[in-house]
Amino acid sequence: MTASATMLDTVRSEVDRSLRKFIDRQRPLVSAPELAPLVAAVDDFLGGGKRLRPAFCYWGWRGAGGGGDPALFTAAASLELLQASALAHDDVMDASDLRRGMPSAHRRFQALHEKAGWHGSAEQFGEGAAILLGNLLLVWSGEMWRTSGLPPASLAAAQPVYDHMRTELMCGQYLDLLEQAHGENTFESALRVALFKSGKYSVEHPLRLGLVLAAQERTPWIDRLCEEYGRNVGIAFQLRDDILGVFGDPAETGKPAGDDLREGKRTMLIARTLAAASPAQAEEVRRTFGDPALDGAGIDRLRRIIEETGALDGCEEMIKDYLAEAMHSLDDAPITPEARAALADLAVAATSRRT
Repeated sequence: MTASATMLDTVRSEVDRSLRKFIDRQRPLVSAPELAPLVAAVDDFLGGGKRLRPAFCYWGWRGAGGGGDPALFTAAASLELLQASALAHDDVMDASDLRRGMPSAHRRFQALHEKAGWHGSAEQFGEGAAILLGNLLLVWSGEMWRTSGLPPASLAAAQPVYDHMRTELMCGQYLDLLEQAHGENTFESALRVALFKSGKYSVEHPLRLGLVLAAQERTPWIDRLCEEYGRNVGIAFQLRDDILGVFGDPAETGKPAGDDLREGKRTMLIARTLAAASPAQAEEVRRTFGDPALDGAGIDRLRRIIEETGALDGCEEMIKDYLAEAMHSLDDAPITPEARAALADLAVAATSRRT
């Protein structure tokens, strides 16, 4: 194991510790027995994940000369609360049944309602509770960031980045909804969604947060590195996620196989498929894509079309190209050698094949 890989494990461990400490501090505020299912959902939502966003933040901090202040882990860990908030809301919008191998938040609250035999619609209760869970996590992410213990000058310098990141995340979620609604699905629209829904807030902005926290100012070289490295890795990360949403192993993804096909996700994979499909293939895709009742045989047919049109290979090549551009941008970046090696490892970890 490389030194940077060992440090990545350390980051994950410290982020987990910070999250447990913060949530334990919140428990007295949500101690009413009726709130127990909400707190349990928080614990489960935060129990998994690769902690990539905090890792990008941490190595931005170290790259700009930041030291061993443990408060940085707390600030970086707030990004996991933001991510959990987005996932809770995303699953409601996509009507997803599973998240990380467990029932999604709205499904678990729906089951709670059904088991208790309460009044009204169990489905509506589940969706409403999941939205509130997401809102709670969003509020806590801001609180964890503000109370991290980092120097006030560092937090003040990075606050505009943090605010911008959250705004772009919400706008990206809307663009994703819009893309599915109007069905444009061009290469340009698919890349726009990939960048704003995930790429920028998964890589570019966490990296910028760490750099600005350490430098206590936003400089041209920081923006250049975040755009040239962060955006390229971010788009490649989302393209990989899109491939996993169709071809991924449920044991690895925690979601049913081919779930993105049932949900009708208008990704680059589908855009490339439709662009290269024969009339018969295109008709098959348009007829079955987005059908919630799509069975295993239907998913297999769509997968074959995606492969036969070259869309899968094309997306794999795009990932390689974006990753190569990101690696090249690290060569001349004025960051520490340790951070350069770690960011290279992170880029590979975020975009590697896990099918």
